[in-house]
Amino acid sequence: MHFSIKKDNVLKIKGNIVDIQNKRIFKGELTLKNGKILSVVEKEHNKTGYIMPGFIDAHIHIESSMLVPSEFAKIAVTHGTVSTVSDPHEIANVLGVPGVEFMIENGKKVPFKFNFGAPSCVPATSFESAGAIIDSNDIKTLLQNPDIKYLAEMMNYPGVLFDDAEVIKKIAWAKHFNKPVDGHAPGVIGDDITKYINAGMSTDHECFTFEEALEKLKKGMKVIVREGSAAKNFEALIGLLPEHFENMMFCSDDKHPDDLLLSHINNLCARAVAKGFDVFNVLQVACLNPVKHYNLDVGVLKEGDAADFIIVEDLKTFKTLQTYIDGALVFNNEKSLIETVNFENLNNFNCKEKEVSDFRIASSAKNIRVIEALEGQLVTNEIIENTKIEAGNLVSNLEKDVLKMTVVNRYKDDKPAMAFIKNFGLKEGAIASSVGHDSHNIIAVGVSDAAICKAVNLIIKNKGGICAVSNTTEKVVPLPIAGIMSDKSGVVIGQQYEVLDKMAKALGSQLNAPYMTLSFMALLVIPSLKLSDKGLFNGKDFKFTALEV
Repeated sequence: MHFSIKKDNVLKIKGNIVDIQNKRIFKGELTLKNGKILSVVEKEHNKTGYIMPGFIDAHIHIESSMLVPSEFAKIAVTHGTVSTVSDPHEIANVLGVPGVEFMIENGKKVPFKFNFGAPSCVPATSFESAGAIIDSNDIKTLLQNPDIKYLAEMMNYPGVLFDDAEVIKKIAWAKHFNKPVDGHAPGVIGDDITKYINAGMSTDHECFTFEEALEKLKKGMKVIVREGSAAKNFEALIGLLPEHFENMMFCSDDKHPDDLLLSHINNLCARAVAKGFDVFNVLQVACLNPVKHYNLDVGVLKEGDAADFIIVEDLKTFKTLQTYIDGALVFNNEKSLIETVNFENLNNFNCKEKEVSDFRIASSAKNIRVIEALEGQLVTNEIIENTKIEAGNLVSNLEKDVLKMTVVNRYKDDKPAMAFIKNFGLKEGAIASSVGHDSHNIIAVGVSDAAICKAVNLIIKNKGGICAVSNTTEKVVPLPIAGIMSDKSGVVIGQQYEVLDKMAKALGSQLNAPYMTLSFMALLVIPSLKLSDKGLFNGKDFKFTALEV
């Protein structure tokens, strides 16, 4: 299907133009020159397809795709995504400011509009070991950079509520440079959310109930509806759209490579329209609101704008036919036109292999606290379970699906932290990953100490990756860049990840995304019970707690 005519460096494109702001669709023609839109005029033609602004993911950690930005872009444009608002705090927790600089520079090598923030919480808390620290002076330096568009999610909401001096300084620098501050306040309501908003937080992507999101909207916050590989809040929140579409956006937060190959923000638009919501309101959420809120250099189909737009087959499925960024055709006829670029492999991995005895928990306790993982959520529950003890060692109880888990410091040799978790469902072997939000230590869960040790050591041998081990098989996907990203293409890593995902499920896990769920079990800033490399942590009280009850 051909839509464009090029003459004398001027490109003319005909189609059904979607004017989101004025809520109209008309037959028309775009004229492009030097990456800009010279004119948008009504004009009769017989072309099919709808020309509209491109999709924007309003909050995503590119690292979660296990791809460097340039490889992420190659896939994202196939779904009509032209831009992201990206918090690089995953790589920042491993490598600090140089990690942020790597993301910016790699993203600049391809025609895609990455908008990176200054990671506000590195480390996320003082209760875990990260590979780097970004303090308020570093935040000042980052925010001075025009490539840094905002202060990324302030996960340390207790620090805001209790007026932590360093937290307040970081927020103050964002205000000084007139850049928005992203929030992160799961389940925070009442007077606490009022204070959090008044401190300067402008968005939240962590709402998991309708009522929570509604309160935040009414108090002036913008709500970003998240539908990622692990956390899925679309169904709970989308009913807010008819009344609040001017103050909502869509995001993935975390998107694993196999999911990214299938769809992106286009899928959320299709689902919203299928529910009967006004297509113009849906597209305002998906395409326009992020540009306005974050002051992005992304065109929205107006004269003088950057020529960033897509052509879709219809306004129901939003199947992308072509994607243009700065007037360049970057996706056409099922093929991404973004080329692979070279980059260096940065990493920070400094621990030695472990012994099976390192994962022993000597105890005679009758009851223990157990992390209850929840399908489609980052929040967890704290439950009390009876222990299973063999030779004085607490062990996994397969009948009750209470499995031993560990977080191992990957930045130095230290004793593994141990806990138990429910709902992973493994009947054999273990799974492990060095993608462990936010400090990215090694996290593993398994049916025995030996299986856990084997999985952890497989990650250490590869200096990062995700793996699964059974009684007879070992599979690993190496992640040599910061221990969280691959140096391979999106298609390759997506296929490799899918193989591992199937193996984890063959071992017994019934979770939709076992590796993504596993990666959040060390995220202390999300309640209720989590495990860091320093111990079991109560996210509600924000302090360590005992395994034994």
